[in-house]
Amino acid sequence: MKIVLTVNAAWNIWNFRLPLVNALLAEGHEVIVLAPEDDATPKLQALGCQIVHLDMDVKGLNPLQDMLLWMRFMGLFRQLRPDAILSFTIKNNLYGALAAKALRIPFVPNVTGLGTAFLSGRMLERVATVLYRLAFRRLPAVFFQNEDDRTLFVSRELVTDRQARLLPGSGIDLGRFAAVPYPENSEGTIFLLIARLLRDKGIAEYVEAARQVKASHPQTRFQILGALASQNRSAIDPDTVRGWVEEGVIEYLGTVDDVQPVIAAAHCVVLPSYREGAPRTLIEAAALGRSLIATDVPGCRAVVDHDTSGFLCKAHSGDSLAEACTKFLNLDDGARAEMGRAGRRKMEREFNHEIVVSAYRRVLQSLLPAAQAPS
Repeated sequence: MKIVLTVNAAWNIWNFRLPLVNALLAEGHEVIVLAPEDDATPKLQALGCQIVHLDMDVKGLNPLQDMLLWMRFMGLFRQLRPDAILSFTIKNNLYGALAAKALRIPFVPNVTGLGTAFLSGRMLERVATVLYRLAFRRLPAVFFQNEDDRTLFVSRELVTDRQARLLPGSGIDLGRFAAVPYPENSEGTIFLLIARLLRDKGIAEYVEAARQVKASHPQTRFQILGALASQNRSAIDPDTVRGWVEEGVIEYLGTVDDVQPVIAAAHCVVLPSYREGAPRTLIEAAALGRSLIATDVPGCRAVVDHDTSGFLCKAHSGDSLAEACTKFLNLDDGARAEMGRAGRRKMEREFNHEIVVSAYRRVLQSLLPAAQAPS
C-alpha cells in the first residue's frame, strides 16, 4: 500500500511514531510523510520515507488560513493518490479528513489531544465540535489515546462507539527505553518536569510548588527541560523563566536531543498538565523506572497508578502539587525505587509499542481489499 502519514511537524513522526514507520516499511509499504519539514526530515528520508512538505499555520485560528490548508490537502492528496492516510494532531485530523472524504480516500486520525479551543466553553468549542462531527463521520476508525477523550467524543456523538478505538498513546519501545538504576540521593532529591514552557502544562503551579517545598527542604532541586514556545498562545515569557532561575526556585535545562540521561539522573518526573492525550514524558520516565507525580486529569491518570507508580494531585493547584512532592520526599530510597519498578511493569503490560503497531496493522488490513480494488 501507499500510505501517507500527516502531522504538524516531521519531528513528531520521528519522536513518537518511529516504531509504526519501521513496521510499515518492513512490511513493504510505501510511506510518505506529509508535514512541515524540520531537523527530523533527513532522518526519516534515511529510513526510506518519502517527504512531502506541508505548508501550514500550526497554531493560528485564522479561518482563511484553515480553508487554504484544506485546499492544500485536496491538491496534495490528488497528487499523491495514497491507498490510506494516517493522521495525527488537530488540524491535520480535521482538514485532512475533510479533504480525504471528498476524494474517497480512507482516512484514519489519531486524537493525540483536544486543544484549548475544544475545551474553552466558548464559540471556538462549538465550531470545533461541528468540525469534528463533519470530519470524523463515517471514517473507518478513529484512534484515541485515553478513555476520557474516547468517551467524550462518543457521548457528544462525534464518533460512534464502533469507530472509536483506544490506544496506549504512541506506545513505548521498551528496549530503547530500558529501566536504569535508581540514582543516589546524596545531593538532594531532583524533581524533573519535561514539557514545552506553556501555562497549560502547569508550569506556574510547578514553580509555586517548588517555592513551598524548598522553604522546608532547601536542598531539593526542581528542574525544567523543554523548549520556550513563544508562538503559542499560552507560552511563558522567557524573561519570566529567567526570573525564576535567578530566584533559585528552578533550574532551566533548555532542550536536549536525548532525554534519557536527564530522566535517569532525576528521582521523580512531574507533569502538572491541565489535560493530555497520552503524556509521552511520563511514559518514557516510567519505562526508565522513575517515580511519577501528575495531575488527576485525562491522559495523566491513564499513566500514573496513584500510590503505586506515583502520586496524582489536583490540577491548577500549586498547593496540591507541593503536598504530593512532600509526600514523595518522605519516602525512603527503597520505596521510591519500588514506585519506579511498578511504573516499568505497567509500561510492559499496557504501553508496549507493539500494541499500537498491531492496532494500525488491523485497520490497514481491513482497508486492503478496497485499496486493491480496480478504480
